[in-house]
Amino acid sequence: MEQKILVVEDSRPFRRVIESELRKAGYTPVLTDTIAGAEKILDEGTDFLCAILDYCLPDGQDGEIIDLCLSVDVKVIVLTALMDEMTRERVLAKTVIDYIPKDSPSCISSIIPILKRLENNGEHKALVVDDSITARKYIRSLLERQYLTVVEAKNGEQALEVFKKERDISLVITDYSMPERDGVSLVKELRKSYRPGQLAIIGLSASDEAALTAKFLKAGANDFLKKPFNQEEFYCRLHSTLNILDSERNLYKLANEDYLTQSWNRRYFFDHQLVKSHKGPRCLALLDIDNFKQLNDTYGHHIGDMVLIELANTLRNYFPDALVARFGGEEFCILYGNSFQIFSQRLEVLRRDIADSEFTILSNLIKYTISLGVVNLDAGIHEMLKRADACLYQAKAKGRNCMVSEG
Repeated sequence: MEQKILVVEDSRPFRRVIESELRKAGYTPVLTDTIAGAEKILDEGTDFLCAILDYCLPDGQDGEIIDLCLSVDVKVIVLTALMDEMTRERVLAKTVIDYIPKDSPSCISSIIPILKRLENNGEHKALVVDDSITARKYIRSLLERQYLTVVEAKNGEQALEVFKKERDISLVITDYSMPERDGVSLVKELRKSYRPGQLAIIGLSASDEAALTAKFLKAGANDFLKKPFNQEEFYCRLHSTLNILDSERNLYKLANEDYLTQSWNRRYFFDHQLVKSHKGPRCLALLDIDNFKQLNDTYGHHIGDMVLIELANTLRNYFPDALVARFGGEEFCILYGNSFQIFSQRLEVLRRDIADSEFTILSNLIKYTISLGVVNLDAGIHEMLKRADACLYQAKAKGRNCMVSEG
């Protein structure tokens, strides 16, 4: 669903540019040119990603529109032609997300990255680590203003305990001087388990120690900020850090996920720790769609692609506790633990359910079956794959829509 953006701007040319840029970026602009018009819009609902507001309006020359939007919890980006220091400080004191100098129509393009950042922030959880309650609450307020979910810890040791419970933390902002475990030590410990593409870290300190920035960066922090910090600089560094994190995550997905089915690919599978090392027997299944070429020839490759997507989703639902990867074409691989009986039973239920099901794709009634080769071995992954492939070949030779096991 497209996000709505409230735009309050009395300049018609600027309004047109803003509307055009927002629509091109996939947003739904709701426009007005006065505070009175904004009041009517907000009375009908406040479900906006944020508001883009002109500081000076015909019925409010001194930023009154900002207070109106903030009073109903709508986040604010301010457009202003006034660049004096007093106006700047007055705007930032109102807990806005950012302000944009209105010096040319091209300034509107700088708003779009901020909006995208706000949208993406909903996918991030931040941990604030500081022994000062006041400092934690202040940083929390800055982060929540940007749609981040926030949890807190009062020192490095407590932060590590929080990580055991909160598995989806993607950003840590940590002070340096804390009892029990300082910020640099915390960063070193976190980097033992989380690579930069999984977790971003920003260090903070009021210390005058000259080498502290280098200590944080060498320990694995992404950035460092000296206290007391400027709100604008904090947001600039925050956005830069999260943009890099999102880019690294996207690159990781591009390298390791199958583009069509969103399953893990061969590269990810063979690099996975569960594949590289093992203690004792493991279960592995190779499966593919029976007569897939015929399905493609009959209905078209676009239908075949949708069947592959359907199968990948089904495998994820049946095996959330296993490593599932698309090996190529219509072939998938599942690496499981050592409970061969449970694995075999679940695979047989999967096979029967697929054979008994039919679904409609673009007005075509589709039915398909799968064949499976399954092994339970204490062996390296290549030996397991070789023997599972032999079992899969036997399943095909037996007439398809069946499972052949070894183990």
